[in-house]
Amino acid sequence: MAEIKVPELAESITEGSIAQWVKKVGDRVEKGEFIVELETDKVNAEIISEEAGVLTQILAEEGDTVLVGQVIAVVEAGEGAAPAPAAPVAAAPPQAAPAPVAAAPVVEETTGERVIASPAARKLAREKGIDLAAVSPVDPQGRVRVQDVAAHGTAPVAAPVAAPVAAAPKAVVAVDDSRVTIEKMSRRRQTIAKRLLEVKQSTAMLTTFNEVDMTNVMALRSRKKDQFFESTGSKLGFMSFFTKAVVAALKKYPYVNAQINGDEIHLNNFFDIGVAVSTEEGLVVPVVRDADRKNFAEIEDSIADLAKKARDKKLGLSDLQGGSFTITNGGVFGSLMSTPIMNGTQAGILGMHTIKKRPVEVNGEVEIRPMMYLALSYDHRIIDGKDSVGFLKTVKELLENPEDLLLNS
Repeated sequence: MAEIKVPELAESITEGSIAQWVKKVGDRVEKGEFIVELETDKVNAEIISEEAGVLTQILAEEGDTVLVGQVIAVVEAGEGAAPAPAAPVAAAPPQAAPAPVAAAPVVEETTGERVIASPAARKLAREKGIDLAAVSPVDPQGRVRVQDVAAHGTAPVAAPVAAPVAAAPKAVVAVDDSRVTIEKMSRRRQTIAKRLLEVKQSTAMLTTFNEVDMTNVMALRSRKKDQFFESTGSKLGFMSFFTKAVVAALKKYPYVNAQINGDEIHLNNFFDIGVAVSTEEGLVVPVVRDADRKNFAEIEDSIADLAKKARDKKLGLSDLQGGSFTITNGGVFGSLMSTPIMNGTQAGILGMHTIKKRPVEVNGEVEIRPMMYLALSYDHRIIDGKDSVGFLKTVKELLENPEDLLLNS
């Protein structure tokens, strides 16, 4: 027999949630086979079986919170091990009917068999006054989940307690559950919400703006992208230009690449640039290591690899830790302007936005140019307006003269 336990993923991770069971009780399991996905506040982890056999017990349901070291399943060795039967419930002896009460209690067991339901489903049933035995589960194994309870609707309203004759009758307001869909926040979404709120509350965050004329970057990219792909095998995007421009600006304004630790300012002498990536579970920020030492192709490859790992839920903790500055590109979703929130303890984040053709003044003439707004959110406790404006101006100048970036890469 092999117990499947929640593994130690990192020192800072002590618990997680069961995201998905890919095997069910009675299924054959091979040694090293992925059987359950665990969601933590940082990454999703695939838990494997250390022994071949049959999955006989599942001890934690999808959505349950589990601790590191906790046993969540049992695999029995052999070809034909049968699933462990559910613990029998002794039939209760006949009892006198209880006296009526004002409100009907939530019933979870109406027969000799216990209803199998997730903790979230039981909680919602109690809140709604629903008998779990009356809920029709979608799960072929008969487990009642929160979606089943929500779909079942509310329980009938209990008869009111007798009121004095003189009291006026109270109107009963029917609640239409179809107007509201209850969805539990994923562990990652809870963590994202918590950390963003912490940043807003613990920093003196301020945002300053500028705009960049993308004419020369777009023209250079158009001229060089085919040659770039033939020589490197990588696609030439805008992110490599922005990453190179950011690194150059960080070298010129080192406090933007710093962080506060108590009453100390830590000036980072490395340039690990976080790149925000949107996934189904929420925003993650994998890190391009030593971006100052990478050329355009290496930066493009790093970003592409990290984005794919993020979408495939393959990011490791090492991919997410230790960034010194972050770039986020809301322009891919059509955002014209925003005020990005800083990432963790970093002192700054640069927001890119959608490219829009707008009339601008060029050498005394009005021309239509592809323009992009830039937004730098920064911690005003260590970065003054002079540095923030100078940082954005440097990024703008380098992007409007992209040959300088290529020559210095």
